[in-house]
Amino acid sequence: MSSFEGKVIAITGGASGIGLALAKTLHQRGAKVSIADANPAALEKVAGAIGTDDIVAVNCDVRQMKEVEAWLQLTVDRWGKLDGAANMAGIFCPMPGKGSIEDATEEEWDMTIAVNLTGIMHCMKAELKWLKSGSAIVNAASVGGTRGLVGSAAYCASKHGVIGLTRASAKDFGPRGIRINCIAPGYIDTPMQRAAVAGKEDRVGAFIASLPIGRVADAEEAAKVVCFLLSDESSYVTGSVYDVDGGYQL
Repeated sequence: MSSFEGKVIAITGGASGIGLALAKTLHQRGAKVSIADANPAALEKVAGAIGTDDIVAVNCDVRQMKEVEAWLQLTVDRWGKLDGAANMAGIFCPMPGKGSIEDATEEEWDMTIAVNLTGIMHCMKAELKWLKSGSAIVNAASVGGTRGLVGSAAYCASKHGVIGLTRASAKDFGPRGIRINCIAPGYIDTPMQRAAVAGKEDRVGAFIASLPIGRVADAEEAAKVVCFLLSDESSYVTGSVYDVDGGYQL
């Protein structure tokens, strides 16, 4: 288990799902965590659970570059540095199965790309201002970034984009000693995933049974993969896409 003692890690989407599990895991391993999320009420609960001495929690819309820059400036003002970042914020818009390019509105397309892809670009651009050699960034892609999913055109386009952005940036910033990777989660038990499959329990059950591992993952399981990619244990890993999908893509 990697120690993050004395490390400062920035996390977007840190008030829910994989981001929340990651914040808790990193804190348990000694890190100071700076969380950005667009849900102020959820942020308050997270801050209370982790403790105010070891956390910065900021209401931040990743679509807005100035908000992202202000959050990271606050982080560095608090602790004097930034050692790594996990860009986990993301949305389904519209919900899976309802988003072919024929059905989805242009507003839904724009929102999905703005949060899932442009938002990660904003975060990386701002994070790279502070990150030094030996640091790492991990982005949230998806199994929808490596294959097509029915009725999820904007979502898949955004996540394919995250993988391309991650790989190109790994080449750009590898010479500076900064590693950049992404995870491609499958079915993870998060509030966003539960909302996406509401009313589809029969189909979901059949899907889960078809997985080689045969079960849903906890958010903590995905968080541990992110921890590995942020840690020195993955010091020779960059530009990679780590599937966290129970064998879905086999």
